[in-house]
Amino acid sequence: MSAAGAFLQALQSELGGTIRFDRFMQEALYNPSFGYYTARINTVGRRGDFSTMATLDRSLAAGIAAWIQKQCPRDVIEIGGGNGQLARDILTSLGWWKRRSIRYHLVEVSGPLRETQKKILRGFRVRWHESLPAALEASRGSATLFSNELVDAFPCRVLERVEDDWQELHLRIEDREFRQILQPCTLPDSTVFQHPFRVGQRVEVHESYNRWLQAWAPLWKSGSLLTIDYGHTMPTLYHRRPQGSLRGYAAHQLLSGAEIYQAPGRCDITADVNFSDLQAWGESLSWGCIPPSKLAAFLGPELPPRFQSAAEAFQILEQSPHAETH
Repeated sequence: MSAAGAFLQALQSELGGTIRFDRFMQEALYNPSFGYYTARINTVGRRGDFSTMATLDRSLAAGIAAWIQKQCPRDVIEIGGGNGQLARDILTSLGWWKRRSIRYHLVEVSGPLRETQKKILRGFRVRWHESLPAALEASRGSATLFSNELVDAFPCRVLERVEDDWQELHLRIEDREFRQILQPCTLPDSTVFQHPFRVGQRVEVHESYNRWLQAWAPLWKSGSLLTIDYGHTMPTLYHRRPQGSLRGYAAHQLLSGAEIYQAPGRCDITADVNFSDLQAWGESLSWGCIPPSKLAAFLGPELPPRFQSAAEAFQILEQSPHAETH
């Protein structure tokens, strides 16, 4: 049995016989010894297991740079910088004079990616932090923040509609195979449960992202937060998707079903983002927001036609730590 398998077998015993899916995803992606992001991943893009829009075209960087300039910030914090290419292209788009007036911070929990970023960003003035609270402390709570494809990397809970209720996905290791088990649960805070679904519908809730927001929100005093990710608002998010959106990627190959579980730490695991949840969670913190919209509209005419369909699958959400409506 692999080190990951042995660890998860012991964890299963500790937890009483099953592992709730979000805990499995946490270990598969972030376990210090075998997690995909913490121990395996070295790059993102054509040579990695998956590409992001930032690694395929510079129009995203140009759009974010234009948005940053409108904010007139002293401190800019990028959360989860991938391979560093987006930061490099944003700083290049800002130009030498504008770069002099801002302090650019990168928050990155992945050691391998942090080293890759430092190579790509050699020559630029960038400060690295292992947590957002550390970056906010360095900027005294006043900063323009943004992330690209960050939320989908947070462990999610997976729930399935049963006759008159919902049950939650757990995994059980039997004969070195992962088997899916549905168990009764206490529902997380999510807009998904406001909509009627047929029996068998699966949904994902990024509850760990909500907890993360709650942890650092008191430290953020002023600025704006731009969130970019693939997903949609409710109920469109699950239109004709009875199995939900959970999937994995390895060497640019799509993994689904049991394939996601069988090699913990060897593939990326992701799920589409419910932007209705992000808006509601921000409102619970008294944040103001501009309602979610498509990334294609945000980028406008600068978006090359070949990336139009990809940008249509992405949403953006702009929030601020003030309750005023924008």
